[in-house]
Amino acid sequence: MIAYMCRYAPIEIFHSFEEETHYIEPETSLFEQAEALMHPIVCSFVKCALEDIISAKYDGVVLTSCCDSTRRLYDVIKNRYPEKFIYLLELPVKKTPAARKVFENSLRKMIREYEAFSGKEFREESLLSAMEKANLESTRDAGNLPGAVNVGLLGARYSPSVMDLIRRSGANISFNISCTGQDHHFCLAGDGSVMEKYVEGLFSKVPCMRMEDGGERNRYWEEHKEGLSGLIFHTVKFCDNYSYEYAGTRDELDLPVLKIETDYTPQAEGQLKTRVDAFIEAVDGQPLPPSGTDPLAQSGLNRAGGTIGDNAMGKYVLGIDSGSTSTNAVILDENKKVVAWTVVRTGARSGQSAEKALAEVLEKAGLVREDLCQIVATGYGRVSIPFADKVVTEISCHGKGAHYINPKVRTILDIGGQDSKAIRLDEQGNVKDFAMNDKCAAGTGRFLEMMARTLELSIDQMGPESMNWKEDLKISSMCTVFAESEVISLIAENKDKADIIRALNQAIASRNEGLLARVGVEPVVMMTGGVAKNVGVVKAVEEKLGQNLFIYEEPEIIGALGAALFAFE
Repeated sequence: MIAYMCRYAPIEIFHSFEEETHYIEPETSLFEQAEALMHPIVCSFVKCALEDIISAKYDGVVLTSCCDSTRRLYDVIKNRYPEKFIYLLELPVKKTPAARKVFENSLRKMIREYEAFSGKEFREESLLSAMEKANLESTRDAGNLPGAVNVGLLGARYSPSVMDLIRRSGANISFNISCTGQDHHFCLAGDGSVMEKYVEGLFSKVPCMRMEDGGERNRYWEEHKEGLSGLIFHTVKFCDNYSYEYAGTRDELDLPVLKIETDYTPQAEGQLKTRVDAFIEAVDGQPLPPSGTDPLAQSGLNRAGGTIGDNAMGKYVLGIDSGSTSTNAVILDENKKVVAWTVVRTGARSGQSAEKALAEVLEKAGLVREDLCQIVATGYGRVSIPFADKVVTEISCHGKGAHYINPKVRTILDIGGQDSKAIRLDEQGNVKDFAMNDKCAAGTGRFLEMMARTLELSIDQMGPESMNWKEDLKISSMCTVFAESEVISLIAENKDKADIIRALNQAIASRNEGLLARVGVEPVVMMTGGVAKNVGVVKAVEEKLGQNLFIYEEPEIIGALGAALFAFE
């Protein structure tokens, strides 16, 4: 079996040799082998590919000279597996007649080397049959799901789990012109010899980012954007190429665009799901069904036995926000007024915390569960709440809740337990744009909790204590581990706790100022989440922005309030 990664890999040639081919779609949890054999900051995709190649039993691997990281991968596996057919095909960056001829000669050289390796003989008629089969398969249309949002994919290759996540978020993938995205596309056309037709067929693919004529990629999505609701652009950790392409094309994309970055591991899947779900909600305007198989939820019936929106079985709705630190619940009555709310600590099991919050808020309201006609869940644990009728991302819910509290709010800074979000709203409270911190708890509630423990303070003492600062100290690192080391060093220097806390607040404000800049700051700016109770952080952010923040009396429940409003609607 011959493994390959690139859309330009000549797999039809190996099919003509009656060899099986395997399209490498790597994902891994650890880069154990790769980081021992390659530099730690080599492209994450290439490191995943190396892990796959080491664990699999391929007879050979064919790579193309698409980037320096792939060349390094070739060096490693060529040295490690001298008994296998390891080949690096030089890929031209142009599609001129001269470039086609050079590429044809490269293919013929590869054929000769494979003949010597395998002992088999190449036959052009076998290649022609393989080309005809590839051409037939590339014209098949899998079709779209009715009622789903149509999106196009650009940028770096998407892992199978991310592709599945996008589909589970309610999206049809109308086209995929990411790196190797259309790996099976093959157009049999043109005149000339079999090899000339084959080169023409390979070059019929939508060009990858490294090809000189990048405009052809833009022309492709321009021709195929009819019916699209938005575009998703994927970049890879430690690969600047696609970040450059995104920066160069984002202003030309006249559709909503979501930029995501992964490293082909399961890390921060919750954050990624939130981003994709929020993007689909924003372009579609509809809440998502729960991800489980609850027959009541899937059939559109609520827990009281009535139909969704039918108040015959209940006059109240519930929104529940299952976050990493707290689980918050809000009940609204038939006049859209808050009847009761509660905030409970999220424990080891989000489902149990949700049940506790539900019980507490019902007790406060003097109600029973049968009084609720609709329940909407949000937050990272939203998919783990079995009694929810619908799920909506916290991005949409914070927008909905903030607009309800103050219709003048246009920008939201939500600092929660494990992430920060900047959200920009339109006049109706709809999400126009949003940004989230990447895979790091720096500047969040967890960050402050760790610093509080190091300073031997309670989290509630942090804000008031920081207001007594005298010396202007600096915390240079926002990494939680490194920042803690800096704090310990400052303690050893006998620096005052108030000055250290104020330095931490300034660092948090600087980090979130950058996050807000990504979406654009438009007053009124509202701060939500538990950290909004910290007067020191609030003051530091206000100083950075040069304006006062609007803080609701209970900033932690804005997401749950938004979920309840979605339930009401």
